[in-house]
Amino acid sequence: MSERKQTIIFKNKPYILSAYSIAGKKESEGPMSDWFDYCISDDTYGESTWEKSESKMLKTAMGEVVMRAGLNHDEVGAMLSGDLLNQLMSSSFMARDMHIPFLGMYGACSTMTESLMLGSVLVDGKYSDNVIVGASSHYCTAERQFRMPLEHGNQRPPSAQWTATAAGAMLVSQCSQPYTEMKTIDGDVVNCRNVRVESGTIGKIIDAGIKDANQMGSAMAPAAIDTILNHLDDTGRAISYYDVVLTGDLGFTGRDIVRDLLADAGVNKADIENVYDDCGTMIYDPQQDVHNGGSGCGCSASLFSGYVYKKMRKGEIRHALIISTGALLSTISPFQGESIPGIAHAISLESE
Repeated sequence: MSERKQTIIFKNKPYILSAYSIAGKKESEGPMSDWFDYCISDDTYGESTWEKSESKMLKTAMGEVVMRAGLNHDEVGAMLSGDLLNQLMSSSFMARDMHIPFLGMYGACSTMTESLMLGSVLVDGKYSDNVIVGASSHYCTAERQFRMPLEHGNQRPPSAQWTATAAGAMLVSQCSQPYTEMKTIDGDVVNCRNVRVESGTIGKIIDAGIKDANQMGSAMAPAAIDTILNHLDDTGRAISYYDVVLTGDLGFTGRDIVRDLLADAGVNKADIENVYDDCGTMIYDPQQDVHNGGSGCGCSASLFSGYVYKKMRKGEIRHALIISTGALLSTISPFQGESIPGIAHAISLESE
């Protein structure tokens, strides 16, 4: 990374053998419904608590990617995942039952790309043949931990975002795809392309001084801008190189800030409009009353593992830049008068 300040170019370009996305009831009623692999009809998912429900969603996603890749659990060298709950509770309880070496990751809502990048490092460096990565979130668990109990019935301001009840997982491998066909959402069978991890850009903490926990998009947008611009500078690419550039969960306000600041930095406005969007604006329909869009680890994890991965397998997307964004506040930092630091990590994917 001496010549490239923040970007790792993977020498062996690890393959993403399989991916799996799971979403909650509200998410399954949105425009991305057909791209999820499984939609639960009840956000409890048959469990007695919201936290157990989230952990079960993540366990389902992680287990499915191993099975879809045609592997046994003992053929997976490591598992990297995280969530928003204290001490990574959803991930830890999931890992307890899977008996695979586990690395808990925390980057708030940037966890999916952080896990994917470090998992790709393990595979690219040939430290492990196969690694699974993932992330999850749940509206009810996040509300209870970071804001108010649901029973409180507090009113959410227009700038607030809706934490997605969702999870996503991917299996990263040194080997190419073991199967060559897939069904599209229209029921057609198509020949598949291999999806590979080409590079990753490690983000820096950027703090815009925002203290309002209901302004997450505004707090995270500067970090997204910094990572995108550094990625383009490190790789010598224009944003038009990519068919899709997706940030994690900035919502409508954060997405507009990114568009404006990219244009201010000299990025062509037409190219921005052609390729850039945000998962938080895509996962819900505006009529679903989510105010400023979606958020949470599972928001980007489920869309990357569903929408983006399947489009790349079909060859409809050749080059994708995915940037999960995270707001690194805790349950106690606002009471100390602290602002909300932002982070964003980027992963460049290509389909052969």
